[in-house]
Amino acid sequence: MPGSPVTVSADPASALPARRRRHPYPAPSPACAVEATLSLIDGKWKGAVLWHLLGGTLRFGELRRRMPRVTQRILTNQLRELEADGLVLREVFPVVPLRVEYSLTPLGKSLGKVLTLLKEWGDDHESYWKKATQQQSLEPRSAETLQAPRSVRSC
Repeated sequence: MPGSPVTVSADPASALPARRRRHPYPAPSPACAVEATLSLIDGKWKGAVLWHLLGGTLRFGELRRRMPRVTQRILTNQLRELEADGLVLREVFPVVPLRVEYSLTPLGKSLGKVLTLLKEWGDDHESYWKKATQQQSLEPRSAETLQAPRSVRSC
């Protein structure tokens, strides 16, 4: 039926060939839940993609307009990785021109609380991260400031 979506990947593990995934599926270190979770959402643009998709289904061009600093290649790669990890669903509509929509899977939607907390933390500490971003571009930080607290390093 024209215009009806075709789900590209039902099984997240088989969505992409292993050579195209940045990390093996499942997460590399399931012994540490924090590390496992971060391995799924690591990447400069993945958090932003997930945040925008929390608002609902978007086409590729709509995501690009909401994130003007990301290149088409990088956005495509990030979406593919999120799809391979089972966080994003890609639907292809067999119409001319081809229409592709992205939405969150139930697993991706379950990250909504985490993303909301990250946004709130960023809003509350905006002066810190703006200052850190400016310093980062001016001078490298010392090894002491790059180390995580002892309790976090135990992962």
